[in-house]
Amino acid sequence: MEQLTDPVVSARPRGVQLDHPRRQRHRGTQGLDAALVDCALYCDGVRSPAHFTLAEAHEKAQASESGFVWVGLHEPSEAAFEEVSREFGLHPLAVEDAVHAHQRPKLETYGDTLFMVLKTVRYVDTEEVIETGEVMIFLGASFLVTVRHGAAGALGEVRQMLEGMPQVLALGPVAVLWGVADAIVDGYLPAIEGVEADIDEVEDEVFSPVRRGNPTQRIYGLKREVLDFSRAVAPLAEATSRLAAGELGLHPQALPWFRDVHDHVLRAAELVQGMDALLQSSMDANVAQVSLRQNEDMRKISAYAAILTLCTTIAGIYGMNFEHMPELGWVLGYPFALTLMGGGSALLYRAFRRNGWL
Repeated sequence: MEQLTDPVVSARPRGVQLDHPRRQRHRGTQGLDAALVDCALYCDGVRSPAHFTLAEAHEKAQASESGFVWVGLHEPSEAAFEEVSREFGLHPLAVEDAVHAHQRPKLETYGDTLFMVLKTVRYVDTEEVIETGEVMIFLGASFLVTVRHGAAGALGEVRQMLEGMPQVLALGPVAVLWGVADAIVDGYLPAIEGVEADIDEVEDEVFSPVRRGNPTQRIYGLKREVLDFSRAVAPLAEATSRLAAGELGLHPQALPWFRDVHDHVLRAAELVQGMDALLQSSMDANVAQVSLRQNEDMRKISAYAAILTLCTTIAGIYGMNFEHMPELGWVLGYPFALTLMGGGSALLYRAFRRNGWL
């Protein structure tokens, strides 16, 4: 198989796995042990069952022409990450980003080391909340370090999947970079489907002929979550575009993989933009519906007020205590007043019904 030539993606030997965290505890790496999820050295796409310290594994990887070390960390502290940073010569600025997180998706290079930030996304349907996390990746000639923040985006399944594809892992650290990016981007689709289902419910609620309350608060909440989603997806398009274009000297065999990831990112970004547009349309439609219902209520109130005004006017006239009112001495005066009020009210009611006011 063709070997990698660029120092960033050159394959290194694989044949040794680092200590299990409980074994490292006896070798003075308590800080790293608290954040270490998994650490292994791969040779020719196969994980080695042997155990070494971090320094020993890296030394063996550097001594070979093929192979690399994959270190996985979860929310490491500065002290825990110090040993990894020192061993692999990571840039202080990238280390600061990896430890403190809260970064936008991006792709940077520091000498021979590539640094990439990806956002993980999980939609909690019961709360209608987008939970985001971060995965930082340091890619070197003989190593790859993944730093994960947040509950979402566990990479255990990715590691297991890649270990079942030795022909892919044989390409070196770039294969892991692709596997992690592909898994994270594919994880956007379930979240998108969850949000879209809630948007459909909102649309049904907005256009329902039966009043079910005002969904404005729900729409606004979903818009905020979609905005967070957009911040996770949109900036990633530029980063994956650079990977797919081969700007960073990645192995030619890996470029089609990154083109596929880039295509999925663009599709996710378009879907997120569409969700935002739908929510905005739902918000506008809801405002229009509320205004229309208020107008309908005002018309009904006005119609009934007009009917009552007629009765009040007639009652007010016949309630005047003037001596020379003709109807005061009329036997049928009282029935006549009631008939006039009832008949006039009926005519007004019919007219308002015909015009759609009632």
